Amino acid sequence: MAQLRGIRGVKIPVSDLARSTQWYREVFGFEPEWEFANADGVVRGVSGYVSGGAAGLSLRENPGKARAIAGFDPVNWAVETREDLQDWIAHLDGLKIPHSPEIEASIGWLLVFNDPDGLEIHLYTDQEHGVDHGDRPGYGRRVGMAG
Repeated sequence: MAQLRGIRGVKIPVSDLARSTQWYREVFGFEPEWEFANADGVVRGVSGYVSGGAAGLSLRENPGKARAIAGFDPVNWAVETREDLQDWIAHLDGLKIPHSPEIEASIGWLLVFNDPDGLEIHLYTDQEHGVDHGDRPGYGRRVGMAG
């Protein structure tokens, strides 16, 4: 089997396409490159890239599915360092978007906030803090790999 190269993009259901497109544009620099119209000619989806091409993102108007996953975190976005996370905190504060404090997560640091439909957005650092939280409920612990 051929190896995967990575993730091409993420598709997120939204209740209001225009509102979410604007929000993802302000927060992540989302720039739609494609739009998708239903048979009735109404555009119900857009697709493009965030953060200067770092990841593909598609938004699809589907209020029922958007409500169903509110409070869930299907995607973990990566930032390199703890300082980068601080930049995100300042960015969100400038946009007046409520967010968690910096969290010492299982491996690195984490920032949590919500999109307009209540989807949890998680930003994790690639930088590790070296603290073992394996004995704390809800935190991860390394899994032994079969050889």
